[in-house]
Amino acid sequence: MPPSSDHTPNNPLNGFPDGFLWGAASAAYQVEGATDAGGRGESVWDAFAAKLGAVKRGETGEIACRHYDMYLQDVDLLSQLGVGAYRMSIAWPRIIPEGTGTPSAEGIAFYDRLIDALLERGVQPWCTLYHWDMPEALFRRGGWLNREAADWFADYAAIIADRFSDRVSHWMTLNEPQVYIHHGHVDGIHAPGMKYDTPQVIAVCHNSLLAHGRAVQALRSFARSNPTIGWAPVGETRIPASDRQEDVDAARADMFAVQDRHGWVFNNTWFSDPAVLGHYPEDGLAIYGKHLPKEYERDLETIRQPIDFYGVNIYQAPMVRAGVNGPEIVARHTGYPTTRFGWPVCPEALYWGPKLIYERYKLPVYITENGLASMDWVGVDGAVRDSARVDFLTRYLCALRDAIRDGTDARGYFHWSIMDNFEWGEGYEMRFGLVYVDYPTGDRVPKSSYWWYRDTIQRNGAELPTDLAALR
Repeated sequence: MPPSSDHTPNNPLNGFPDGFLWGAASAAYQVEGATDAGGRGESVWDAFAAKLGAVKRGETGEIACRHYDMYLQDVDLLSQLGVGAYRMSIAWPRIIPEGTGTPSAEGIAFYDRLIDALLERGVQPWCTLYHWDMPEALFRRGGWLNREAADWFADYAAIIADRFSDRVSHWMTLNEPQVYIHHGHVDGIHAPGMKYDTPQVIAVCHNSLLAHGRAVQALRSFARSNPTIGWAPVGETRIPASDRQEDVDAARADMFAVQDRHGWVFNNTWFSDPAVLGHYPEDGLAIYGKHLPKEYERDLETIRQPIDFYGVNIYQAPMVRAGVNGPEIVARHTGYPTTRFGWPVCPEALYWGPKLIYERYKLPVYITENGLASMDWVGVDGAVRDSARVDFLTRYLCALRDAIRDGTDARGYFHWSIMDNFEWGEGYEMRFGLVYVDYPTGDRVPKSSYWWYRDTIQRNGAELPTDLAALR
């Protein structure tokens, strides 16, 4: 049974600003299942997961959380949670099975049902156009390596806007291009499993940015109501090792640098400077500019489209101090707390990440993903007591609240994820959900964190501790 839901009036001195948006998130391939239902086409993740050894234990998204069949139960869980919005993604191959051409009536009908069910329960859909599930048919035509990918994506965005924008007003174009590019096209541990050379990786980055710009244009051209548009890149955050100004400056410099190293794709400015400011960063051009297409400067006019908000996915961040030769990463002490994924628990990431992103790009910020993988199971009494998640969220939300108090225009928070789901290359091992999913049966069990988050939403965060430093 859930705990008492006695409502305490919001204390604006302790809580979040009036109108702050509380939400939860998921992604189509991670939750829907039904990969061969309703005329859905094959995605790059279907093809990748079918390869021997690609995903732990050979697991796939074929069944996932059965959301395709159980969406009404999931929408009820969102409604009972009290969120104002649900960040969902639309599966490109469910809408256009071959990636281009005639859309699927069955695929559109599924999202019609889902969107209508959300709105009937007072939950606003925030739709992501691309959460990594490119149609396999398009990958066979070059995928993101093909400059035509921007045209394919724009055509898809136009169809989505035409079909759903009478009810959906909030959109995100790309989710975490840094991840699907690096893990999918550099080290090959995600779909489509490629290991491209640097010129090819630059082409994938540039074509993805061009697709973002073209999609924004399509949404604004075909939307039936005034759209609110953003995107959701990785928030490559840095935390200053101390309050000294030199350490703050070092953290800022490192957070907005492009470096010549393995994993360089995991940066902010190579993606966000073109999309928001209209130019590639100078340090990145000095290293990688020679690989850009000759027409890249003309493309920037398309890439830089006005967007209304900056969505940022933040889970962790390294600590940085000012060193003799520039910013230095500070090693954490032995035994520093980590999540099930091995990521450090560092609440300050939700202070410094939004703050520095807002300072640079001057756009309202939404935390479009944040959460942790924890060791959750159903107890002998039938409850899932994930106290570590409650503690994690308490700390991180306090940091976000403090960032807002200090001037960061952060307007909402989406917890990742509403339910346990298929965690890409990790399969079903990592549980990020507020709701426990028993995968063999599909049964859902709200965890302790679900009820805690419900009460936090009701109180608009007024019951959170007032001093983040006291939690350290």
